[in-house]
Amino acid sequence: MKNVLYLSYDGMTDPLGQSQVLPYLIGLSQKGFRFTLISFEKPERFEEEKGKIAALCEAHNILWKPLLYTKNPPVLSTILDVRKMKKLAAGLHQEKAFQLVHCRSYISALVGLNLKRKKGIHFLFDMRGFWADERVEGKIWNPKNPLFKSIYSYFKKKERRYLEESDAIVSLTTAGKTEILSWELQNVPMEKISVITCCVDLNLFNPDKIDHDLLAKKKQENHLEDRFIVGYVGSIGTWYQLREMLLAFKHILHLKPHAVFLFVTKDSPGMILREAKDLDIAENAIRVIAAQHQKVPCFISLFDCSIFFIRPSFSKKASSPTKQGEIMAMGIPLICNAGVGDTDEIVQRYHSGIVLKDTTEESLASFSLDFAGFNRELTMLGAKEYFGLEHGVESYFQIYDKFVG
Repeated sequence: MKNVLYLSYDGMTDPLGQSQVLPYLIGLSQKGFRFTLISFEKPERFEEEKGKIAALCEAHNILWKPLLYTKNPPVLSTILDVRKMKKLAAGLHQEKAFQLVHCRSYISALVGLNLKRKKGIHFLFDMRGFWADERVEGKIWNPKNPLFKSIYSYFKKKERRYLEESDAIVSLTTAGKTEILSWELQNVPMEKISVITCCVDLNLFNPDKIDHDLLAKKKQENHLEDRFIVGYVGSIGTWYQLREMLLAFKHILHLKPHAVFLFVTKDSPGMILREAKDLDIAENAIRVIAAQHQKVPCFISLFDCSIFFIRPSFSKKASSPTKQGEIMAMGIPLICNAGVGDTDEIVQRYHSGIVLKDTTEESLASFSLDFAGFNRELTMLGAKEYFGLEHGVESYFQIYDKFVG
């Protein structure tokens, strides 16, 4: 039996779990692996979505063992959650005799490394980025606070242990892999690190499957007929530069006065509208629509182009924005900034749009909107080659096949 334990501190009832965990596990289940999945679920989302996720897991022979995520008190709640994960994982191992533990990011890797040391289980560190540095650079942990300084130091030491003691490592970007290989580490040869991006379901994000009657209806409902539509998809959060994206849109308005900026996001419309008002952008030039994941491809199809700017930093070398693959899969030209993971290199390689060298006001007020080098077919090919879910599943299979069975 090919038994694998998958550990995630993210929930499967979260959008992230549904787009970036379950599709891989379903694909790998179809290749003969038997998964036991431990995840931490936010109580409200869990109540709403647990039936759907449980049915999906059961249909694909995945044993799902959800635990409830606790947010408060900070730090202590995480320690208690890790203890719960460790206890459950140890009990399940007695029953299932796992051959591999696949750990998503740094919190779950605490448990995976412990299982490797005590039980000799192969340990896959799926790092998802330089997590401790993201917490500091994203201003979630204040390094001037002695508590957070010590937590950061603790996880940077653990990061080295994860990298050196794991059997395999997954980085989201080539830039992240290159950075790790520049460190003085033991037992981290180049071939130990696989690059697997945040993948996209190309059956869902497929322009040929868009219902054009529904598309026309959405245009009419949102008063988008005969407008040049600039689009943004996903949450805005810590790293996405809302003000800079709106400044770029303000420049687009000079070029195309009837342009509309359409945000497909579950974030607060008020936050977006306040920032737009502060930049003297009329409210009727902004649309904010919340959409379920299954409906996102339809809204992307409305875009004439899409913008996303991410604040560059050390930790962003290892970031792979999911939205890039989704937008490229739909054949929509991109406007993005350089210095984030492999993003700009992919856009340039596949002629997928415009890369701005930075997001200074000068750069945001001077770019051309003719997309002269844009190649739709090549862009969609890039989505398949670089972000396709099938490619991601096959890449994970190559790792699993070394250690399981």
